[in-house]
Formats: sequence, C-alpha cells, structure tokens
Amino acid sequence: MAIDIKVPQLPESVADATVATWHVKPGDKVSRDQNLVDIETDKVVLEVVAPEDGVIGEIIAEEGATVGADEVIGKLEKGDGAAKSDDKKSEASEKSAEKKSDDKKADDKPAAKSGSGEKLEVKVPQLPESVADATIATWHVKAGEKVTRDQNLVDIETDKVVLEVVAPADGVLAEIKQEEGATVGADDVIGIVEAGAAADDTDTADKSAASSNDDSKDDDGDSEVAGPAVRRLLAEHDLKASDVKGTGKGGRVTKEDVEKHVKDGGKKEAPAAAKSESSAPAVAGDREQKRVPMTRLRKTIAKRLLEAKNATAMLTTFNEVNMKPIMDLRSKYKDEFEKRHDTRLGFMGFYVKAVTEALKRFPEVNASIDGDDIVYHNYFDISIAVSTPRGLVTPVLRDTDKMSIAEIENGIRDLAIKGRDGKLTMEDMQGGNFTITNGGVFGSLLSTPILNPPQSAILGMHKIQDRPMAVDGKVEILPMMYLALSYDHRIIDGKESVGFLVTIKELLEDPQRLLLDI
Repeated sequence: MAIDIKVPQLPESVADATVATWHVKPGDKVSRDQNLVDIETDKVVLEVVAPEDGVIGEIIAEEGATVGADEVIGKLEKGDGAAKSDDKKSEASEKSAEKKSDDKKADDKPAAKSGSGEKLEVKVPQLPESVADATIATWHVKAGEKVTRDQNLVDIETDKVVLEVVAPADGVLAEIKQEEGATVGADDVIGIVEAGAAADDTDTADKSAASSNDDSKDDDGDSEVAGPAVRRLLAEHDLKASDVKGTGKGGRVTKEDVEKHVKDGGKKEAPAAAKSESSAPAVAGDREQKRVPMTRLRKTIAKRLLEAKNATAMLTTFNEVNMKPIMDLRSKYKDEFEKRHDTRLGFMGFYVKAVTEALKRFPEVNASIDGDDIVYHNYFDISIAVSTPRGLVTPVLRDTDKMSIAEIENGIRDLAIKGRDGKLTMEDMQGGNFTITNGGVFGSLLSTPILNPPQSAILGMHKIQDRPMAVDGKVEILPMMYLALSYDHRIIDGKESVGFLVTIKELLEDPQRLLLDI
C-alpha cells in the first residue's frame, strides 16, 4: 500500500517552500518518525518524517523544487511493499550482473558511448559591461548524465546577477572543465557536451549491484537497528551498528548518528574510570563549526555597505505616519482594483507615489555627488530593495513620475519574481536615484537603513502596529508606522531631510493630496 509523503502546513504568510535535502533514496527502508526530507522556507526548515515503517517507493519532488503546502513529494510503500521493493532490487541487480557477463563474453572491448557524436563546447556567455570575471556557482548536471537542448547546465554568478548556461544540443555532458567555485571569464570553455550520445549506465548498475551485495553481507543484528542507507554508511567507515549510539525510534541508528560519531573521532564511549582520569573539563552541547566561502554577490554587498559607512557623512532622521487613511482606502477599493488591473493593491504603490512627489519638491534628495560636483537628476528612478535567496539586491523602477499605482504594483511584483528566480539582469540593477526598503515585511519596527551609493538618501518603511495616540485631546488606537530617512549630510541639510520626510508623512496620511498635487 502506497502512502503519500506530503509537504506539511507552511507558516503564516509563507506561500511556498523549497525541497532542501532528501536523507533517503528510492528503495531505502525507513522507520516510523524517521526524518525523510528537509523543506526550507524563507525563515525556517521543516522536517518531514515517515508516517509508517516501510520502503521509499518514489521521490516526486527532487532537491531544489518549489512546493506548496500539502503537495505530494514522494511515495512510501507500507508493510509488504518493503519486501517487494527488496525483491525487485535483487532481481534487477542479478539481471544487470548477467547482462554484463554476457556482454563481456561477446566482446572484451568496452562498448562506445557513441563517440561518433559531435563534441560541443560549453562556454561562459558574454559578461555584462564592467564585469571582468565570474564564478561557477552550481552545476545542475554531472559528467556522464544525459542532457536535452536548452536545459540549464550551470549557473554563472557575477557581482550582481546570475547567468544560466544551457545545453547547445541533446546528448551527454561528457566533461566538466571548471568545477564549482572556479573563477572564469567571458567565452571560457567550462564543459563539453557530446551531441547525440547516450548516458552510460554501466557505473550505475555496478554501484547498484555492489550496494545490494554489501547489504546482504550485513548481519541480522545490524539490519534490525539500521536501514540500508545507514548500513552502507557504516560499512564505509568500517563500523558496526553497535558502535554507534542510536537516537531513532526503538534505538535505531540514523545517518545523522553515524555522521556525528565519525566527526567526534569514531571512538566508542570511554569507560567511566577512563573519563575520570581526564583533567580537561567536559564541554556540553554541540560545538561544531562550518566554514562557507562568501558568494560574489555577498562579497559585493559587504564591500558596498562598508564603503557607504566610510565614504559618506550619513545621518538618519525619523518620523511616524498614521496608516489608517490608506488602510481604509485599500479595504474599500482593493477588490475592484484587482479586477480592473489584475494586480493586488498593496502599500508600495502609495509609498512610491509619495516618495516621487517628495523628490520633486526636494531636488537635493534626488541628487548625487560626483567628485566636487553635485549632479541633479530631472528624472525619477527609484530602487526597490528586494530580498533574494542570494542576498539583498536593489533593482530599479524607472520613471515613476509617469506611472500609475497599478503600473507601480505590477513593476514591483515583476522585479520581486525575477529576484527570487535569479533572473534579474544588469539593466534591472543599474541606475536609481533613491532607494526604498521595507523591513516591515520581516517585522522590523525601527531601523537605520544604510545608503546605496552613489545615491544620497534611502527611506526605510517599517511594521504597521496599533499604538495609543493622542488625537484632539483623546487617546485613540491607530495603526502607526515609523519612517526612517538616512541621508548624506554633505549634500542634504537637516531642513531638506526633515521637510522631505514630513511631505511623505502628509501625503500618506491624506492620500487625496496625491491626486490634487498639493
């Protein structure tokens, strides 16, 4: 009987998640409550455990796939399905061994992988202007695997964007010339695709047969306390299940138990007498460390933030705004707005509109410093801070003074989707005269945003929270939000910065001003 392995209920406000790591493979025996797969959301990692004892029959959603709540990501064969699965594996291994033996007798020479296929170079694409080199971020296929034309083979990461390199033809990835982490330039050859070739399954069959033979050698004691995947891991490190302390149900040994045992030195627990002889104090808790190199994007972000702190006279001023008028306006028209414009009426449309109007009234805030000159811009390109899996980026919304609220909402949605999917281009990222960052979506109540050079100012929006406020001599509970404007004091004086922030406050508290231009 097959049981669905489903994505659990996701946290509030989380629309989807990513399959991070499968800890088992099809054919592996699992026990009830054993962790099968990690599901990663924007904030937390959820564990999906086995609902029953059995065998993993099928993995539907591979690692890296985007999934939703209650989505089926795998199948578990309960009870008899385990025995059937093992029988099938055994039969497949025997057939594979027989076939190899017959092939060897028929011809001592190894079969060609279709060497007659044309060998095509996989090259780094042309890099954006001003970008000298890039880094191999992730290979999505391995040498010897079958590929199809236009299939994404590898991600190339530059300082700002991620480029995809696709297969030039159907065939097999014959060779990887540059591994992950390597620095490459435009037109560098990073791999070879053999067109029309078929993937060689010989190694896979060998591994499957060897794995089956290894499993059959395990004694009954190990089989009772560890699944096939764990037994293979134990064999790799020349260990027995009895050497490792099991934390699974009924004392079963898990892969995590074996890995921890190996990291701790692979030694059996010392007798109490030996422990007492040690003079070193015992340290409680997990004290492991993990060292991961920064991505190019993260290094660029770090460099620019440090430059902003060291190269500008940055100052932050604050104010607060009553969001009730805009919230009432949204509640009244949001359904009609969505029907008419096919997009949701959010807050960012109002924020961008208010900022654009304030920039018109205070041109210093829309200006920048170039050497000893002040450059005033007569256009309004606003950078919108977007959180992506690779870090915070600021794609640009251009000519916001000519856009309606619906166009602004659609533009921001498109930039957010491209950022999430790693599809932002250099054109999306370049330029921008002013930045808006909304930390309120993560729950931030107040912050001091850092400038985005060469811009001279950045506006921080925050969480909308009900607070008691004095209104006409009475205390009322109102949805209030803090505004924070960080600016370069070399070009913007206190008068302009405070006036700019007050203008935004007035426009948001009375949205009709945006229509009347007052």
